[in-house]
Amino acid sequence: MHMAMDDPVLLLYAAPLLLVFGVYFLRRARRQARNVDQLQESVESGLVEPVSLHPVFDPNRCIGSSACVTACPESAIGIIHGKAQLVNPSSCIGHGACAASCPFDAIKLVFGTERRGIDIPNVKPNFETNVAGIFIAGELGGMGLIRKAVEQGRQAITTIKGMAGGGADLDAVIVGAGPAGIAAGLGAIQHKLKYVVLEQEESLGGTVYHYPRNKVAMTAPVQLPLFGKMNFNEVSKEALLEFWQGVVRKAGLKIRFNERMESIERSRGRFMVKTARGTYAARAVLLAVGRRGTPRKLGVPGEEQAKVVYRLVDARQYRKRRVLVVGGGDSALEAALAISAQPGTQVTLSYRGDAFNRVKPKNREQLDATSGKGRLQVLLGSSVERIGAAEVVLRQGDRIMKMPNDAVIVCAGGVLPIDFLKKVGIEFETKRGTA
Repeated sequence: MHMAMDDPVLLLYAAPLLLVFGVYFLRRARRQARNVDQLQESVESGLVEPVSLHPVFDPNRCIGSSACVTACPESAIGIIHGKAQLVNPSSCIGHGACAASCPFDAIKLVFGTERRGIDIPNVKPNFETNVAGIFIAGELGGMGLIRKAVEQGRQAITTIKGMAGGGADLDAVIVGAGPAGIAAGLGAIQHKLKYVVLEQEESLGGTVYHYPRNKVAMTAPVQLPLFGKMNFNEVSKEALLEFWQGVVRKAGLKIRFNERMESIERSRGRFMVKTARGTYAARAVLLAVGRRGTPRKLGVPGEEQAKVVYRLVDARQYRKRRVLVVGGGDSALEAALAISAQPGTQVTLSYRGDAFNRVKPKNREQLDATSGKGRLQVLLGSSVERIGAAEVVLRQGDRIMKMPNDAVIVCAGGVLPIDFLKKVGIEFETKRGTA
């Protein structure tokens, strides 16, 4: 009799709990289904190899807390069968927010995979390569984390300060104005060194500059020469770039933008660093460049014009303009789609291939839907012949087309500096899923 009286009370308390657990497991099942679909889409698209530093997950430590999923702005990570894994590997860019967020230390950041190795230069603990006097810091040296790149740039320039020798115009040529290059430049000012910072693009920030809008770019504080601790626990790309611009301005850090390094030669105990604008003699060279490399160019007349760029930063700047996008990868499709959504734009997407094979199905589907609406024209099997001030000339088979044009965006990938550095004598190790 007593138990029968208690049953309604137990049911009264148990019903809400059962409802909560039911909703939880239903939502988890739906999330897992989405993650499985995303992983399958990546496999079908052939986009299963991360292109840079990326996480690997220890199944013995991972409990599926989803902290890494929440921390990943690119939605590259998902939970499947209670364990984290990369479901969209090609979108991972290696900032390491996932590893920093994991409460169980279940994530290790590595370069390369068993199928796709990545060459990483051999550097000493002081970041000097096997070529005495040439240093490497930051992403090229195998460290995509901003805080680590800053620390490496700071330590490298401190080592250069203590080097013996002289007879050169400069103590150091710093190549690259990303996190490592900025830190090294500030260190050069702090140590009263004669230096120059070369940057092949028109803006500072390195790889961070190419992050998508509002991306979380940094997740831990770091010590910056002259300025002390950068007290950022989590900061967007825009806020970080604004901070760096203020630091460069206050410190008087001189950066030579749009000046690409073309060669390094050793002569009489010093390095001769040649660019398109001149030659710099220095007793040391610090390479603080990323792994994106130099943008691959088309090699056609007129490409040197200011209206030709090699990435899309903000689609809004192309409103009411006639734009040519060149390329057949996801970056080209996404640029063409984003620009075509702007008011008054006319976009042409030119690709030399006969089909968009290695792209995400969603991008291909959206392209098919958009190209039928008149504001986006797709020209497969086409190539650029010439770029004029107000027009472009394209070839498609035997057909020559002259089209009005205000801007050209080339999304043809980059030429990595590895071959160049090997010619200088720098040794590399191929990483296949190791740190």
